[in-house]
Amino acid sequence: MPADPYEAARQAQRRAVARRKRRSRRTGPTAAGSAGEPSAGSPTQRQGREAEARAARHLEARGARILAANLRCRAGEIDLVAREGRLLLFIEVRERRNPAFGGAAASVNRPKQARLIRAARHFLPRLARLHFDGIAPACRFDVVAFDTDRTLWIRDAFRA
Repeated sequence: MPADPYEAARQAQRRAVARRKRRSRRTGPTAAGSAGEPSAGSPTQRQGREAEARAARHLEARGARILAANLRCRAGEIDLVAREGRLLLFIEVRERRNPAFGGAAASVNRPKQARLIRAARHFLPRLARLHFDGIAPACRFDVVAFDTDRTLWIRDAFRA
C-alpha cells in the first residue's frame, strides 16, 4: 500500500476501471440491440421500460410531445421529458400491481421529488437550448401512475 493517499486513490480508480472493462467484455453492450430490441435486463427493469412506453403513448395521445426518455445524471433519473405547448414537462412513471402499499402515485414521496427536482435542474439548460431556443421555459412535474386497472396522469403533481 503506497504511503501517498493520492496514489492509493489513483490505484483504486485504475482497479475500478479495469473491473468495469472486464465486466462489459463479459456481458456485452447494454444498449439496444441491432434489431431495435432493448437489452434484456431484470424482470423489474423490463416492467419499468414497458410502463414508460405505455406512459409515452398515453401522453402523446393526449397532445404532449415526448422529447427525451431516461435522462440520467448523478442527481437522479427523469423517466420522460415532454413538451405541452410552451411548457416543459418532467414526468415520473410509476407502476404498482399491488395496492397494499398505497398505490403508484403515493410512491412519489418527498425524497423522490427532491431527486427529480435536482435532476431536472441539471438537464434544464440543455433541454432549453435544444427545444426552446435557449430560453428556459416554464416547467411542470407530472406523474403517470399505473395501478392495477387504471392509468392516471397527475398534472402538476408537485412543485420545485
